[in-house]
Amino acid sequence: MTEAKCPVTGHSSKPEATTNKDWWPNQLDLSGLRKHSEKSDPMSDGFDYAEEFNSLDLDALKDDINTLLTTSQDWWPADYGNYGPFFIRMAWHSAGTYRVTDGRGGSGEGLHRFAPQNSWPDNGNLDKARRLLWPIKQKYGKKISWADLMILAGNVSLENMGFKTFGFAGGRADVWESDDTYWGAEKEWLADNRYSGDRELENPLAAVQMGLIYVNPEGPNGNPDPVLSARDIRETFARMAMNDEETVALIAGGHAFGKAHGAGDPAHVGPNPEAAPTEDMGLGWKNSFGKGNAEDTITSGIEGAWTPTPTKWDNSYLNLLFKHEWKQTKSPAGATQWIPTDEHAEGLVPDAHIDGKFHAPVMTTADLALRFDPEYEKISRRFLEDFDYFSDQFARAWFKLTHRDMGPIARYLGKDVPSEELIWQDPIGNKTRENITEEDVNLIRERILDSGLSAYDLTTTAWASASTFRKTDKRGGANGARIVLSPQNSWEVNDHEAINRVVNVLNSIKEEFNVSLADLIVLGGFIGIQSAASNSSIGVEPIMKFGRGDATQEQTDAESFAVLEPKFDAFRNYIHPSITAEPEVMLVEKANLLGLTPVEMVLLLSGMRMLKDNRLDNSYLVQLLSYVNSNQALGVPKVDLILASNSELRAIAEVYASDDAKDKFVQDFVSAWTKVMNADLFIKEKK
Repeated sequence: MTEAKCPVTGHSSKPEATTNKDWWPNQLDLSGLRKHSEKSDPMSDGFDYAEEFNSLDLDALKDDINTLLTTSQDWWPADYGNYGPFFIRMAWHSAGTYRVTDGRGGSGEGLHRFAPQNSWPDNGNLDKARRLLWPIKQKYGKKISWADLMILAGNVSLENMGFKTFGFAGGRADVWESDDTYWGAEKEWLADNRYSGDRELENPLAAVQMGLIYVNPEGPNGNPDPVLSARDIRETFARMAMNDEETVALIAGGHAFGKAHGAGDPAHVGPNPEAAPTEDMGLGWKNSFGKGNAEDTITSGIEGAWTPTPTKWDNSYLNLLFKHEWKQTKSPAGATQWIPTDEHAEGLVPDAHIDGKFHAPVMTTADLALRFDPEYEKISRRFLEDFDYFSDQFARAWFKLTHRDMGPIARYLGKDVPSEELIWQDPIGNKTRENITEEDVNLIRERILDSGLSAYDLTTTAWASASTFRKTDKRGGANGARIVLSPQNSWEVNDHEAINRVVNVLNSIKEEFNVSLADLIVLGGFIGIQSAASNSSIGVEPIMKFGRGDATQEQTDAESFAVLEPKFDAFRNYIHPSITAEPEVMLVEKANLLGLTPVEMVLLLSGMRMLKDNRLDNSYLVQLLSYVNSNQALGVPKVDLILASNSELRAIAEVYASDDAKDKFVQDFVSAWTKVMNADLFIKEKK
């Protein structure tokens, strides 16, 4: 038989074709920036998710989820007749990838549906949870995103089993492809080459092993030592923005529900969803052990329930944790777990599927950390003694876990949004009045121009304020004017002399016109751009959006904001000595966090070089592309050379360096600048 070949390339269909990355492994990767285009989005132009969500009958949707919870399916039966614990795990694992260092991960875009998250070992069988929800998603269509639905299903599940949640906010618009988040350099699942020295975890990673959400439940590398496990837990949860009390609340609260699954040898489990054959229809981890589900389910390898009441909110988890002494044992799947030394405990927990069958409760090594770590033990005992306090702390920690990456409360949608504003939501007050007039804007412009501030002063202050925004978790930005507050007022990257000159002038204006300092900083940047373009004989009319407010120091969690400090900003030619990556790689990373496309990155980098000279036109690009050897380019920042040397970026730069593109360069630069300035403003999540 003749070997099948591709009709286009003529290559065999079996071997993997080589790609540009294979030939040039060090080639600058721009793929992350291309994802900021809407071309792969199947929703129509003008689709407004916020508008769709606000038209949703949220109560009807919650009723449908409640009905689903106790409608067990033959193809995937519900443990104890309730999918609640399953959906809690789905919501938890969707949100729990969040890490505070770079704001990546989390539930905000529905990335749990895509590789690699959908196929991580820690997410075993959660593909079934999403498939169980599909009829509901199908019914409500574009009114509810997968990102919102997964979190809402977790909330409804908690309430269904007797827990009062803190609230729920919609507003997580779906994306349509996997992202480019760095999850570690390991090439094998559950490897942990991310440590150095005295178990120092690589930044920006949070999970302890490749393919896990948090920590190994059996202990570090399977070492069943609760105290060492506590060290991993504390580091990991801290990198996910949780303190000790929130950490204990989440573990103890989450493990009040459901069970773990390790009914048999993991060798019975087939490939994950991304590796499964086409005929498996997007489902993975096909299990050949027994029935393949119900009492024969294999997921984590741990087998058993933590409490006798896995579908009821109560304090039995902590009661059992401290009531019993625990001995080490193995699950049927070979995983290390713990059961009470008291043999009478063997009849405490009913089987999830077989009537009349009972088991001992189980704890993982990570569970025992809550008892044997001195700080965790104090918190756990307080929760044990005061169930109402524990319930409130779990409600707040769960809300933070599932909403941490949504940004300020202005982005929250729906009638279940709690009225209390929390410090981690980066609250902002003292907003600009809505009816600011064009006459007032012109008067402010005159005052700023008459002050003697340069275009550079104004634009560097606006950029320093606005460019802290992270598209990943919607934090930072100009809103709040935190550039004048600790810790931002001492960041090394900023030109504090220029910023102080600008702020002194703007503070003398804001009270007179009842405009926030945050809005004045952004407006000043636009005025600076107008002035710089005028110096190049080019006219522009930027459109200013008002509505920002000024935060106070009391509204600012300094420790939380410290992670936003730029250690690299190629647009200002700044790289901290601790950064060892190539500057062009860090340029792309900064552009990615800002949500820029390759075109916008080229425009802003080259345009901001001009603004240092109080001018704005394409002459910097013209000069950069005219160099033909390194001697001519002496003195040019190394990061800038990528615009001339990378073939894809040069193709873009050539468009703007052409003789007929002088006006186009400035107009398009203003559009890219405006995108950064307004990134933290939320009116509607609209395409």
